[in-house]
Amino acid sequence: MPQDQSPKTYKVKSFGCQMNVYDGERMAELLASQGLTAAPDGTDADLVVLNTCHIREKAAEKVYSDIGRLKRDDGSSPLIAVAGCVAQAEGEEIMARAPSVKMVVGPQAYHRLPEMVREAAAGRRATDTDMPAETKFGHLPARRRSGPSAFLTVQEGCDKFCTYCVVPYTRGAEASRPYADLITEAQRLVDAGAREITLLGQNVNAWTGEDTKGRTLGLDGLIRALAAMPDLARIRYTTSHPNDMTPGLIEAHASEPKLMPFLHLPVQSGSDRVLKAMNRSHTAESYLRILEQVRAVRPDIALSGDFIVGFPGETDAEFADTLQLVETVSYAQCFSFKYSPRPGTPAATMGDQIAPEVMDDRLQRLQAALNRSQLVFNKASLGRSCEVLVERRGKLPGQWLGKSPWLQSVHFIGDAAIGDLVRVDLMEAGPNSLSARPALQMVA
Repeated sequence: MPQDQSPKTYKVKSFGCQMNVYDGERMAELLASQGLTAAPDGTDADLVVLNTCHIREKAAEKVYSDIGRLKRDDGSSPLIAVAGCVAQAEGEEIMARAPSVKMVVGPQAYHRLPEMVREAAAGRRATDTDMPAETKFGHLPARRRSGPSAFLTVQEGCDKFCTYCVVPYTRGAEASRPYADLITEAQRLVDAGAREITLLGQNVNAWTGEDTKGRTLGLDGLIRALAAMPDLARIRYTTSHPNDMTPGLIEAHASEPKLMPFLHLPVQSGSDRVLKAMNRSHTAESYLRILEQVRAVRPDIALSGDFIVGFPGETDAEFADTLQLVETVSYAQCFSFKYSPRPGTPAATMGDQIAPEVMDDRLQRLQAALNRSQLVFNKASLGRSCEVLVERRGKLPGQWLGKSPWLQSVHFIGDAAIGDLVRVDLMEAGPNSLSARPALQMVA
């Protein structure tokens, strides 16, 4: 792209967690507010934003591969911005190694993207990885568009300092967005068509704020306030930390019908010694007690979690403790990963790093156990009648895909539209989805 020529079209490519998806949506809205147009699929864009994730091993190297793929057949490149957690952690290195990158912006500074684009269009490279005390959210445009399910970031950052995790360094300290701002943004999402809102945070259940009457609220109070919106049908939240699973939040699962019966609560390991080495504040027993309390008030709740295998020093017996915990809990779905050392984290310098082939074997065994658990949960759902929020069309004529209250993917054939809540009878179960037939009436 020639110098002194402002971009007309853009693409934002987001990788990693739901927080990155939300940030990517907000960057797209920010660029659109400046008059740029989203480039259609299959076409080149004048500006490409790579919104990166730093959780996985070799995340930075993957960024350079993505940058290389953006070069066009004629040798030219779009304006390239690297955003997100890799940008925060590797900003100077990216600028040194990749001359085609014109902008590097961290996850707390992307509200400056339009200014940085103007600088880049004029031939100047720009980097901003500051973590200003002034929140970025006040500089973002109002939400204008939404699908039937929308994300809403309510909390950012982390104070837990798990020894394997880069989040405290790339996202900063825990910070809660103000109550009034969240109510306003949620209402705009609902007005734009959202029937379901998922509240996001690195430790979302650590959110605190004051309502309009000056009362201090936890996440359960925010959920109840959002539930008062007539056109909002469903509320979810992720990702939670066991340390912040308060009695009020547990009780909300019993008393608030719009709060879906689904809880994602990462545990990471079933071994107390490994959990201590990870600097997790719970034990396997205390984690199970929390799940028992939630199940006591909401017996049909679906449970989800995160696991890391191959943490430094993990023995075969300690891995067996993880498998035992999986069997005890009966998860509806889970995420599992091999440990990967992240530069700057304490675990990266620990001794007894586990051999890759051992981690591979453990991950395969863990995922097999989790897949069995998920299939058992899905099969136990057969015969249920439930509401499905329709999200998109399926591949077959007349087929629709949506989510059950338990976050299962459900497909059915019938009369519907995106955003409808359709009551269905669950008929067949696979490991990753269910098929259903519509019941007699549509809910809304």
